Amino acid sequence: MVDMTRRQPKLRSSPRRRGPRATERRPWIPACAGMNGMERRTVISLLGGAAVAWPLAARAQQSALPVIGFLNGGSAAQWAHLVAAFRKGLSEVGYIEGQNVAIEFRWAEGQYDRLPAMAADLVQRRVAVIASGGGDPPALAAKAATTSIPIVFTSGNDPTKSELVSSLGRPSGNITGVSSFVAPVGSKRLDLLHQLVGAAFIGVLVNPINPSSRSELAEVEAAAQQLARQLLVVNASSEAEIEAAFSQLAERKVEALLVANDSFFTSRRLPIVTLAARHALPAIYIQREYVELGGLISYGIDFKDIYRQLGIYAGRILKGAKPTDLPVLLPTKFELLINLKTAKALGLAVPDKLLVAADEVIE
Repeated sequence: MVDMTRRQPKLRSSPRRRGPRATERRPWIPACAGMNGMERRTVISLLGGAAVAWPLAARAQQSALPVIGFLNGGSAAQWAHLVAAFRKGLSEVGYIEGQNVAIEFRWAEGQYDRLPAMAADLVQRRVAVIASGGGDPPALAAKAATTSIPIVFTSGNDPTKSELVSSLGRPSGNITGVSSFVAPVGSKRLDLLHQLVGAAFIGVLVNPINPSSRSELAEVEAAAQQLARQLLVVNASSEAEIEAAFSQLAERKVEALLVANDSFFTSRRLPIVTLAARHALPAIYIQREYVELGGLISYGIDFKDIYRQLGIYAGRILKGAKPTDLPVLLPTKFELLINLKTAKALGLAVPDKLLVAADEVIE
């Protein structure tokens, strides 16, 4: 019968014997022992060079990535959601920031006079492609800065009228992009404001230093004539001027407000929405982000999709496509948002046909 009793380990009272290699181990001798001073300095310098070589190699690998110059008339904080959409578009064609592409950002913070110098700086850095956003001013600045570096843009106007491209179907030169065509929806926004408020005296807030505002204002004025509505145009290109504009609107007792499309206004959308609420002024905007912050109503394109398409075009150019082979893309989806909580605070009853037509109603 086999004894299944667990054997107890033996305890050793003396150290384990070691072989001769363990007991006769030689003391460590520095590699540079026996060298003269010059030889020792040579070895140390070689070792030091190897230590520095690795971070330099890593830096060189990073600088070897293709670089996209991102030029925008707005601010980083207010456009973060659109930058995320741009990165998404890049990823759809195989580019991930930090892995196989780098992005250099330049933000004008609504100061359009800074754009030419920013565009020139990106050209001097020899970026692989320039992606401009925030309306026509960044695109025009990039176009003026280079005729060789490819440019992809977002435009709030007809890019043929602003002379960004000669043709939508086959743009010439080094530039193409995505046009949001927001100017043609200016009349639609005025009509929606008329349906919601029924106002006869309407204010229009525009940025006079944005060249795109002229075409949008011209269309709104034409629509106001057809609807027999009176307009009061107020200008603002700084935060102080925005507050002064609302004070003027209140003094003139306008009944509603249309805020023109402008990257500076977008970057200051919270103060604009706050001022509209303070003056109990129903207002319509171009982007949904205004309504999400408490604005009354917005009508326009899906800007996230515009920037996603911008990222796709930038990636395609990095893969070798030429701007002349990429037609200017046009929006296909427009969205209407209504904030019922804001409407109630203003004492407005939203017509049922607007509620049915809305893509999203915030309650």
